[in-house]
Parts: sequence; structure tokens; C-alpha cells
Amino acid sequence: MTAPPGTEALLAPVRVRMQREAEDQAATVLAGARREASAILARAQQSAAAAVAQAQTAGRQEGAVLAAAIRSRGRREGRTILLHAQAAALDDLRARVRAQVAALPGEPGFGQLHDRLARMARLAAGPDAVVASSPDGGVLARDAGVAVDCSLARLADLAVQALGPDVHELWAP
Repeated sequence: MTAPPGTEALLAPVRVRMQREAEDQAATVLAGARREASAILARAQQSAAAAVAQAQTAGRQEGAVLAAAIRSRGRREGRTILLHAQAAALDDLRARVRAQVAALPGEPGFGQLHDRLARMARLAAGPDAVVASSPDGGVLARDAGVAVDCSLARLADLAVQALGPDVHELWAP
């Protein structure tokens, strides 16, 4: 079907108006879509910023807890290392004192020391005590229910023990 002649010219203003209305409607829809997209983007940015802030706060809190735990563990480990080092120093001191005392039987005058140790052991164990030389050069005394150890190793240990708190000066700065 073809339109009668002249209809085209009559319809041209209608077409122009319809096209303008369509373009205006499209512009209105597009502007609304842009506003809505902008609002959605703003809400997303606010939500993202809030999520980041919350994550940062949670991270700082978690980091603080972890840091405290690490510091605590470090202090415990440091204390353990220090105690082991102090025990090793004390063991070393004890071994050195024992080594020095073990050399006494070869020294001049040891016989007098041995006799004094025997008298002291008998006094401590009782007059009927049996006194015998210990394998390391000291003496042992025994009576009913009483044993006195004046071995050189035991006397060396007692000498180190007698240092008491003064022994801590070995590792004090």
C-alpha cells in the first residue's frame, strides 16, 4: 500500500514531533538511569568504605591480639632461654669446683684435711660411727640411721649451694 500523494508532507511535522518526543523521553530515561547509576555507585562506595573501615578496625584488633600473644611467647621463650643459660652456668660452676676439689688428694697437706673431715663426720654421725674414706678422697660416716657424706664431690656441691643468691652475680650484667 502506498500513501496518497502529499501525505508525506502532511505527516512530516507529526514525525518530527514524535521523534522529538521520543528523543526527549530517551533523554529523560537516560538521565534517570544515570542518576540511579550514580546513586547506586555512591551507595556502593559508601558500603565499600564502611567495609574497609570495619576490616581495618578488625585487623587492628586482631593484630593487637596477635602481637600481644607473640610478645608474651617471646618473653616466655626469652625467660626459658635465660633460665637454661643460668642452669648451664651453674652446672659449669659446679663442674669446675668439683674438678678443683678432685685435685686436692694430690696436694700437700691433704692428709690433715682428710683427718679433720673424718673427725667432723664422726662428730656428726655419733661416737660409734664407722668412718671410711670415700672413693673421691673425702670421708663417709655411718651409724644406726645416720649417714654423713663428707665426700669431696658433696662438699664441692655444698660450697656452690652455699653461694646462694650470690651465684646470680655470675650472670648479672
